[in-house]
Amino acid sequence: MSMKPFAGAVLAALCLVATGCAATDGPRPPVADLVAQVDAVPTPRPSWAPCAEAELRRYECARVPVPLDYARPDGPTLELAVIRQPARDPGRRIGTLFTAAGGPGGSGIDWAAGGEMFPGELSRRFDVVTFDQRGVGRSAPVRCFPDSAAAADFWRGMTVPPVDDAQRRAAEDSSRALAAGCAEHSGELLAHLTTVDAARDLDLLRRAVGAEQLTFEGGSYASYLAIVYGSLFPDRVRALALSSIVDPAAYTTDTRAHIDTTALGTEEVRTEFLRSCAAAGPQRCAFAGAAEQCVTAEPRACAGTGEPAEQCTTAEPQACAGTGEPAEQCTAAGLKHCESAEEVAARDIALLARAAGAPIRVGEGVGAVAVTYGEIVQAYATLLYDPDRGWPALAALLAELERGPAGSPELVREVLAAAEMSPEFLASFVAMSCADNTFPREPHRWPEFARESGTNAPVFGPFWLYLRQPCAAWPAPGDGYPQRYPGPWTQHSTTPALLINNRFDPATPVDSARRAASAMGTARLVVVTDGYGHQPTGDCVTTLRERYLIDLEVPAPHTSCVLGRTPFLE
Repeated sequence: MSMKPFAGAVLAALCLVATGCAATDGPRPPVADLVAQVDAVPTPRPSWAPCAEAELRRYECARVPVPLDYARPDGPTLELAVIRQPARDPGRRIGTLFTAAGGPGGSGIDWAAGGEMFPGELSRRFDVVTFDQRGVGRSAPVRCFPDSAAAADFWRGMTVPPVDDAQRRAAEDSSRALAAGCAEHSGELLAHLTTVDAARDLDLLRRAVGAEQLTFEGGSYASYLAIVYGSLFPDRVRALALSSIVDPAAYTTDTRAHIDTTALGTEEVRTEFLRSCAAAGPQRCAFAGAAEQCVTAEPRACAGTGEPAEQCTTAEPQACAGTGEPAEQCTAAGLKHCESAEEVAARDIALLARAAGAPIRVGEGVGAVAVTYGEIVQAYATLLYDPDRGWPALAALLAELERGPAGSPELVREVLAAAEMSPEFLASFVAMSCADNTFPREPHRWPEFARESGTNAPVFGPFWLYLRQPCAAWPAPGDGYPQRYPGPWTQHSTTPALLINNRFDPATPVDSARRAASAMGTARLVVVTDGYGHQPTGDCVTTLRERYLIDLEVPAPHTSCVLGRTPFLE
């Protein structure tokens, strides 16, 4: 389907989102320039064919050329790797649903390899298309080292966050080395990894599949990609269903504030993890303490009733607090109570302090493993994303670390491997973050910034901050790349965006979602009030998303979802 002319209606719509709209006979506003550059590019014509990779054979694949630099549409190009899942019910097909991975730096194609994209009604009614964003995976990935072995060695030697002066000096040296290495091996690519570039790629893909307007679903960093798209192309949006929402203003123009918000959210979810672990007891949470640590001296309330333990009756089979035993087994002679949330949290603090002093050795002999403070913090930050599998794995890791020489090094290695970030992801994450984020160009000030971030978020403030230290030495203009978009973020599409966020999200806290909804103006925010982790789930979320994307049905104001599941107990 052909594009609408740029003049007239499109320029008028752009005036709504530009920082100031000049007269049409004067210089065009920056947003209009960004849009005009992509509109000057001919519509790609992808050649779809069955995917060759075994795990992708259910899909169709294509390579789509896009300009490296949209300011030079006739200049060098790069190819985006794109996959398509045709609608299961072509007779009732609505159009194409686009989606993208989070991160930044995640691979949409790797995500799709895990199984059917959006099983259910969405897959029946839409072709589903995803891709690896420029700089990621199969789409001109960022390279910062001569080979994969050198990359693995570099990241293996990184200490994030550093815990002493020697590690802090080494972190600064490493951040400068990474920035220089990315400039050497990725050259001109680094200047064209902003989310504005990705949003313009997305607009070309929209045109390539013949869609007049964009229908998009995405979470985490992909929510930011969609917000940028909606800010640049308001008349080209059909529907944006977003989850785990990034606050676009802080992310782009006050990144330290964005990191502080993220870190506070991670700290809050860590507290919830430890509280839930204590409530579940040792039979369900490995870090809740061994059964022999349960004491009988203090009567405790029956779980969820507020009544003294001696009032537990067989009429309502409530579990005794923290034990998992039915109420009828609570007796005056044998009341059981394992550690409180405060006691479990105190053990966790002591474990982190011990690791900050020296790596914790688990196991004995040649098979033992030494685990650093940074590895524990990274495992925490990663595994808190997933309450179903990540939380039990994290609890098991902490339990084995506490056991030390008596612990299982095999289990520790398995959990740490699951929490590991690949060198390829980290290179893309850093390069794409540095293209959009705002930081002082002073790597030596990171210890100062970390102390400030650690005031309210002592564990995760320094962690999230030090991941971006290379941005302070990044080979970019002092005021950022010219195509970088700093707002405003007000959305003017006909259908308001749908935003969904868990109440306890360790990476995009609900406060971030609320600020994003406010900045976007008309967006409708739905909070999963008992939702934990980085991905909202459940029948309520699925129904709201399907009705929105299929029928353009926007939930009523103040709509919320209840998942009805408790970590460790479901």
